[in-house]
Amino acid sequence: MGNFGNKWNKFVEIFVERNGYVKVVEGLQNTLLIAVFGMLIGILIGTLIATVRVIPKYKTLPRALNAVCTFYVGLFRGTPMVVQLLVFYYVLLPLMGVKMQGVRVAMFVFGLNSGAYISEIMRSGIQSVDAGQLEAGRAVGLGFAPAMIKIVIPQAVKNILPTLGNEFIALIKETSVVSFVGAADLYVAFNYIGSNSYEFMVPYLVMAAIYIVLVMFISLLVKIMERSLKKSDRRN
Repeated sequence: MGNFGNKWNKFVEIFVERNGYVKVVEGLQNTLLIAVFGMLIGILIGTLIATVRVIPKYKTLPRALNAVCTFYVGLFRGTPMVVQLLVFYYVLLPLMGVKMQGVRVAMFVFGLNSGAYISEIMRSGIQSVDAGQLEAGRAVGLGFAPAMIKIVIPQAVKNILPTLGNEFIALIKETSVVSFVGAADLYVAFNYIGSNSYEFMVPYLVMAAIYIVLVMFISLLVKIMERSLKKSDRRN
């Protein structure tokens, strides 16, 4: 017990007296930014891909777009996130002559990766909506795209909300790899504290606790949103 007390005191010394908390706050901020923007980009890309995947393939253009989307989904689902980060940061961006901060690269890559997974989630959500809903929208004069945006997709989102919450939780946890491209996340912050105190047990335990709290908070928010949507359905 005394040994753990010494480790804890060293952690507190670095965390408080040497401003280690500043790095932790910065790391937490970057972790949330990467996950939130990655999720938003993923929802946008995933919705577009899912819409393309459910369009009838009677013409050449829909078939060509579907082939591109299939390749995209296979590419990003078939390679690890860390490999995608490394390729974008150290290969593609230098070839294009573009300089970008690690956090922004991580946001972009996380969004592209999430889009591949959300596209499949959204596609199942769209297919779960009664086909008559789309037909009803077309019957009152809406085009395919407006009918999807105004009628089908909102209902699909209600159906897949828990799965989208799980995807966001996965993004939060996967941010632990962004240090490979120089982004300061929670892992970098607590690794700094461990390196300066020469004790890694307490910093890593605290880091794990923060991730657990984040996941529990997100899960609670998703449940609250589900209940709210169910209540609105009953009122309607």
